[in-house]
Amino acid sequence: MDATNSQDIYSLNKEYNINFQYIINSLTQIKNMKQLSIIVFLSLLFTTSSFSQSEADKAEVTKACMNYLEGFYEGDTSKIIACLKPTLHKYGFWKSKKTGKYEGANYMTFEEAKTYATNVLKKKQFPKTSAPKKVVVLDVMNHIAVAKITAWWGEDYLLLSRVGDKWMIEQALWEGPLGK
Repeated sequence: MDATNSQDIYSLNKEYNINFQYIINSLTQIKNMKQLSIIVFLSLLFTTSSFSQSEADKAEVTKACMNYLEGFYEGDTSKIIACLKPTLHKYGFWKSKKTGKYEGANYMTFEEAKTYATNVLKKKQFPKTSAPKKVVVLDVMNHIAVAKITAWWGEDYLLLSRVGDKWMIEQALWEGPLGK
């Protein structure tokens, strides 16, 4: 800005009582507010989408865990197949009535889980309708999750992994019987 323009602004300021510094500051604030608005909008957008994704993942993990429970409760092998990876590792501990101590129980593979479910249906050995079926999702990350389930036999900790868009149970570690 040359001296002539400075003088013109000075004379305008004097003549019309225009405070140009106030106008410049206001325009700067508007620019900053516009930037702030954009930042706030984008933050909300990303927070909402990550929250939605987390909630969707949590719902899918819960679904896999309910398929696990219902597959064993109802003898439904389609639910077992839908939730368990073929490389399943399931191992547990059962409290002996005789000694009162926990002892290692059977190891169960994917095929044995399907056979167990088939036998529940075939022999109609369903648990009572009041039997617990509780799922608590403890943590969900990008590709892994952990949940705790409570069933008629006891409690299981389940480790899941994402296969595409689907959550599958990789490992189950359980303890029973369920405490009263």
